[in-house]
Amino acid sequence: MSTTPAAPNTPTTPTTPTAPARDADRPASAEGPGPGPGAGRSRKGVRGSTLSFWIFTGPFLVGLVIFVYIPIGWSAWLSFFEARYTVTPDKFIGLDNYRLMLTNGDFTGSLVTFTVFAAIIVPVTWALSLGLALMVHRLRFMKAFFRSVFFLPTACSFVAASLIWKMSLFSGVRFGMMNTVLGWFGVENIAWLANPNPPWYWLVIVTVRLWLQAGFYMILFLAALQNIPPVLYEAAAIDGARPGWQTFRHITLPQLRATSTAVILLLLVAAYQAFDEFFNLLAKTTWGRPPLVELYYTALGEDQDYGAGSAGAVILTLLICMVTLLQGRFLGFGKGEDSR
Repeated sequence: MSTTPAAPNTPTTPTTPTAPARDADRPASAEGPGPGPGAGRSRKGVRGSTLSFWIFTGPFLVGLVIFVYIPIGWSAWLSFFEARYTVTPDKFIGLDNYRLMLTNGDFTGSLVTFTVFAAIIVPVTWALSLGLALMVHRLRFMKAFFRSVFFLPTACSFVAASLIWKMSLFSGVRFGMMNTVLGWFGVENIAWLANPNPPWYWLVIVTVRLWLQAGFYMILFLAALQNIPPVLYEAAAIDGARPGWQTFRHITLPQLRATSTAVILLLLVAAYQAFDEFFNLLAKTTWGRPPLVELYYTALGEDQDYGAGSAGAVILTLLICMVTLLQGRFLGFGKGEDSR
């Protein structure tokens, strides 16, 4: 009989006692690790960013309140008082100042002057700035140079440009540049700014405004042209569209709708606010006054009627807001592509 040898005794590994279970009543906040050092730095960064924001924007906001909002409110308050030679009146007259301005032939005539000025300057500036943008956009070389050249006149002040136009380019004497050029063709000297019949002064005012502001709106159109996807023109070429007027009408112009609406709104508001060129070119003439010039002579003229001038300013502001809202609604400004 064979016997099976017994297995040798193997050493047993001592078992490690298990750790006791955590107390269920221990607060949960003590279980996880505490906030790291980065949390404090992030909170300090947020506070620093907020402080930097108010440091940079605070002076601007203070100036906006002091020099814009307070004068607007003060002007609206003055419009309900008889304020001659004083800005602290005490005689309340209600809507008499508004009635006076709306029945004033000079003020209503200035609104007609604005209408003529806006009817000329808005479409002409829109077309010229768009044409300049298209020309610069298509250039193959020296694009930055021509962009700077056309934009540079915007750095010139309206007063300086008006004086150059009045004393050099459109001077009424024969030594003026325009009269010199016309004299080569046998044309007599023209008093550009001294006679309202014929109204040659419109040519002077419109050209100086065009020279000053066309470059700015050219930049807006140029930025919009650069955002048009080239794939649209490629798809149109595949479909047989001819380059030129056909692609401009059906691709470029619809893509510029939002920019065109913004440009027209800005031009319209700027036309309402025309002052410098009229005041410096036409001096103290009684014709060709826009609303702001008429309000200037009402409030700061011989009578110094601040109440009537403030009422006229409120009327002009409401008129600008109404025309802007109507135009924005008509042109669809601020609407998405799907809602048009």
